[in-house]
Amino acid sequence: MRPLEIVTPIILVVYLLYPLTGKKRPPAVGILPAFALVVIATHAQVEGIRWQMIPLYIFAGVSLLISIPAFLRTQSGVDPAVRPPRVILSLSLLALSSALPILLPVPVIPSPSGPYQVGTRIYELTDMSRKEIYSSKDEARRFQIQVWYPADVSETDQRAPWMSNAEIYAPAIATYIDLPSFFLDHLALVNIPAFKESKVTPTDAGYPIILFSHGWNGFNAQNTGQALELASHGYVVVGVQHTYGAVVTVFDDGTLANNNPSALPSGAPEGDYERAAQKLSNQWAGDIGYSLEFLQGQNQDAISPFNESLDFSRIGVYGHSTGGGAAIQFCGIDSRCKALLGQDPFMRPVSFEILESGVSQPSFFMFSQVWADDFDSRNNKLFKPFYAKSTDSFGAVYIEGTAHYDFADLPLLSPLAPQLGLKGPINGRRVTVIVNDYLVSFFNLALKGIPTTLFDNQNQKYEEVKIKS
Repeated sequence: MRPLEIVTPIILVVYLLYPLTGKKRPPAVGILPAFALVVIATHAQVEGIRWQMIPLYIFAGVSLLISIPAFLRTQSGVDPAVRPPRVILSLSLLALSSALPILLPVPVIPSPSGPYQVGTRIYELTDMSRKEIYSSKDEARRFQIQVWYPADVSETDQRAPWMSNAEIYAPAIATYIDLPSFFLDHLALVNIPAFKESKVTPTDAGYPIILFSHGWNGFNAQNTGQALELASHGYVVVGVQHTYGAVVTVFDDGTLANNNPSALPSGAPEGDYERAAQKLSNQWAGDIGYSLEFLQGQNQDAISPFNESLDFSRIGVYGHSTGGGAAIQFCGIDSRCKALLGQDPFMRPVSFEILESGVSQPSFFMFSQVWADDFDSRNNKLFKPFYAKSTDSFGAVYIEGTAHYDFADLPLLSPLAPQLGLKGPINGRRVTVIVNDYLVSFFNLALKGIPTTLFDNQNQKYEEVKIKS
C-alpha cells in the first residue's frame, strides 16, 4: 500500500479502539472519521484512486455518518456506551476492507543500483524491407522499441510510467493470465525510477548496446527492472516490442495489434508447430536487426539525443522464453551480436542449423527450476546438444524455487503471485538480486572486460543457483 493508503486505516483503527481505553472521547478523536475522508481526498489527488480501495472508501464514509450522532452526544456531555462486540465487528470489517489493497498493491519497480540515473524513450519503427506476415493487410513490418539509457535528469523531468497505454495493456495482460479484465487497472498508477526523454549523459567512448526480446504474449517493458539495472551501469538497453507476438501493441496513431495465436499455433502437430515457431523467430530476429539499424542512424544524426553516444562494437542480446529463442536465432545469424544471454530460452523457434552448430559468441543461460526440472521436455532435449556445441559458453544454471515468470516483473504484482501462477515459492526480491547480478556481471565481462568470479563453477555466492545438467 502507498503512504496515504496506509494512513487511512490507521486513523480509523485509532478511532475504533479509543473507546476501549475507558476515557472520555476528546473532540480530536471524534472527528477522526472526517479526517480520514480528508486523507482519502488527498490520496485521490496525489496518489490516484483505484478499485481495490473502494471497500475502504465506503467504510470511511459510513464511519463518518455513524460518528456524527456520537460526536454530538459527546459534545453535549453524554459519552456513548462502549460496546466491545460492536468494536470487534467494526475492526473486522476494517480489516476486510484493507485486505484488497494489501493483496493487490500498486507495484514498486526497485531502484537500480548503478551510478547513473536512467532516462527512457519510445520509438515506432517501420521496416520497409520486410512484409508484415501476421496481418491480413498488405503492409510493411511495423513495431515499437523502448530505450532505457544513462541520463542527466533535470528538475523538470517527469517520472516515466511502467507501461504506456496501461489502460489497454493492463486488461490484455489480466485476460491472458485468466483474471478479470479490470483486475490490473491500477498498473496505470505505476511510475518507474526512470525519466521521460531526459538528456543522454555525455560519453567519450560510447555506451554498449543491449537488446531485449520479450516472451510470447509478453511486452517490451515486462523486464523493466532489469533494463533499469543495466542502464544504471552504463548500457543503452532496447526493449523490442514484437507486433502480433506481444500481448498487444498500441501504435502512435491509435491502431491496436493484438496477439495473433496462429503465429505460434498451440496444439498443432510437432513439425507444423516448429516450422511456425522458426518463422516467428526469424521475424523477431529481423526486428532486433532493424532496431540496430535505426540506432545506427540515431548515432549519426546530429540532432538525435543519441548522437555519437553508442558503441556498435559492443552489442549484447538477451531474451526471455520465446524471446530467448529469438535472441539465439539473431546471434546465430548476425555477427553484430557479441554476447548472448537467455532466460528460460524457448528452443523450438531456433533454426535446425543453429541448434546443430551452437553459437560462437560468449553466452550464458539461466533457467527457472520449473523448466530445468522438466528433463524430458522437447525444450531441454533441444537445448542440451545446442549448448554442447556452443564454443564460448559461460555456463547454464537454474535458480531453485523459481518458475517461468520469475525472470520478469510480473511477480511484483501481488503477494499472491505464487497462487496466481506468476512466480515460484522463492522470495521475489531475492530473485531480482540474483538475476540482476548475473545479468550485469555477464555483460560487464563479455562487453566491457570487467572481471568477475561469478561464473566459476565453484562459486557459491548464491546457494539457490545450481548448475543445469
